[in-house]
Amino acid sequence: MKKKTSIKLRLTLWFTAFMAMIAALCLGLIIVIGSSVSENEASDRLSRTVRADIENIDYTEGKLSLMQGFSFYKDGVYTMIYNHGKALLGGETPPGFPVSEDLENGAIRTVRGGDEVFLVFDLYVPSGWEDGIWVRGATEYPEMEDSLGRSVTVFLFILPFLILLAAAGGYLIARHSMKPIERITELAGSISEGKDLDRRIASEYEASDEAGRLAAAFDQMFERLSRSFEAEKQFASDASHELRTPTAVIMAQCAYLEKYAESTDEYKEGIEVIGRQANRMSVLIDRLLDITRLDFGTKKAELSDTDLSELLKLLCEEQDTGERDISLDTDIDPGIHARLDAHLFSRVIQNLLDNARKYGREGGHILVRLKQDNGEIRLSVEDDGIGISKEDQEKIWRRFYQADPSRKGGSGLGLGLSMVKQIVELHGGSAEVESEPGRGSIFTIKLTGGDRK
Repeated sequence: MKKKTSIKLRLTLWFTAFMAMIAALCLGLIIVIGSSVSENEASDRLSRTVRADIENIDYTEGKLSLMQGFSFYKDGVYTMIYNHGKALLGGETPPGFPVSEDLENGAIRTVRGGDEVFLVFDLYVPSGWEDGIWVRGATEYPEMEDSLGRSVTVFLFILPFLILLAAAGGYLIARHSMKPIERITELAGSISEGKDLDRRIASEYEASDEAGRLAAAFDQMFERLSRSFEAEKQFASDASHELRTPTAVIMAQCAYLEKYAESTDEYKEGIEVIGRQANRMSVLIDRLLDITRLDFGTKKAELSDTDLSELLKLLCEEQDTGERDISLDTDIDPGIHARLDAHLFSRVIQNLLDNARKYGREGGHILVRLKQDNGEIRLSVEDDGIGISKEDQEKIWRRFYQADPSRKGGSGLGLGLSMVKQIVELHGGSAEVESEPGRGSIFTIKLTGGDRK
């Protein structure tokens, strides 16, 4: 496998290369700008010299006279004077200058003579209608080879130190920038190795920058992992606890039939016991799997506009009160709609109705209400059964908890209310209970965002 370089090294190399490129670009700009500045300075000097010389020349009636301030060579500029016919009257051309070069009035230009390059400036000074003189200034084109060579030499001498300085600076910047990441990595590793998923990085690394947001993301991941592990442990604990009794009954019944059963009726009775316990195990496993899927988030609510009033009426009509002669009354406002997963929410209603029927008193009644006020939907199921004590009202939402120990041998698994709370919270609602021992219970579901149609 190809070994990957660290981010710190890559940042250092990128920064060093960037600084070297910037240095080379600066050198190029210096050379270009220096060349342009030298040429402009030479052109300005040439123009000033020629114009100053013209002020010290007098040419009247074909006679040329030069004043005291005139000089044929000054500041590196050669001055030549030509008559109207372009014959040289005074001055000397610079060495290597092409003597046959035409005169051009008012333009500074470059002229090449062999290996030499010159800047040339010509001005025509008229005298009368048909006479005048030409004044030409010429200077050597500013050579950049020497200054360029010196610049390159200096640059090549300084470049290694610049690269080393850039590398050191880049490394320090990368090291400082990566320190928070290394700290977060260290903390995440210690949490993983110690298997302490309740520990959080953000509490030990307090920052609001990018590293702080990374720490928060790690914490969210650990939070989800912690919940997943807790759900997995809870499932294993719940399953092993609740499956122990039916498994023991089935094994005991099988041992009894194998050792003592002699008639068909005894075998039939034993098989019926085994069947009931197997059915109980099947229901328990299905419920546990549903709850675990909700815990892990693999079971999602498929929300759609649902006529809650009609759904509640239908489920109440289908509800069988059994042999206990418990009457079911309803007070359901029509046309109440909400965004629900109808299948999941049906289980909420069925669990509440089953719970009311199982714990209601003989010959009692169940009252189901559905109301809406200011956008809040309130669904309540009231019974006049045994009620729930104050200390048990918070515990009934736990899995497998049953407030009345005498009913543990009945059909209840202690999972109904736990599932009710999970599903309601999945819909963004809340579940609560009001109860007094001996006076019954009222279970209330609150949902927001409903409307009436």
